Amino acid sequence: MKLARPDIRHPRIVLVGSEDGDDAGLVAALRKRGLHARWLCWDDPDTLRADLVILRTDTDYADRLDEFLAWTKRVSNLLNVPEVVAWNTGRHYLRDLKHAGVTVRSRRPLGAQTALVYLGGTQSHAFTTQGPVEADFELWDLGQAALHAVADQLDIVADELLYARIDVVGGPGHAELAGLDLVAPSLGWRLLDDAARDHGQRQFALCVESALDRLGLGPLSQRRP
Repeated sequence: MKLARPDIRHPRIVLVGSEDGDDAGLVAALRKRGLHARWLCWDDPDTLRADLVILRTDTDYADRLDEFLAWTKRVSNLLNVPEVVAWNTGRHYLRDLKHAGVTVRSRRPLGAQTALVYLGGTQSHAFTTQGPVEADFELWDLGQAALHAVADQLDIVADELLYARIDVVGGPGHAELAGLDLVAPSLGWRLLDDAARDHGQRQFALCVESALDRLGLGPLSQRRP
């Protein structure tokens, strides 16, 4: 574990959601990278004093959507960024993806879905409600196409998306996108075995570290005079 250094100003990181949920190990994973984070609800005033705010899980933002979207623009350095959140909470994001050439399912899927998880624009793991699965490369290709369509739509770089969950149905030759969550998706950590979960959460922490460096908030860029 890295030790805190007195000559470095450590960025204040807030994880929005619950420390008792699926993301319970993220604080420890970030600490191993020398990053300090705490859990808060999105409407806690202390979120406005954070250097970096990471949306994870929250249950009431949909019921207070206008207030929530206004808050996303008030906090400093939100991940994923407010423009992504606003687009993904809109009613027409699937239509936008379809117009971009992504194969989108036209009706509510009846069968089991596969959730594809991307961290920093790179595939991480896949799962269903039954547990982790080895997704076919065609499913990953569909997910990657959706990420690139999002990046083009919003004029961003795909690897600037800290996380993405893409739900797909079907299989080789007939894979379709059923949903996309870039706001606060469940990433299925508790369904993974210990080694896979530790690896995935380490990747999450590395992506946070990269985002801090990109924003000029990395610990080594914050030396005190």
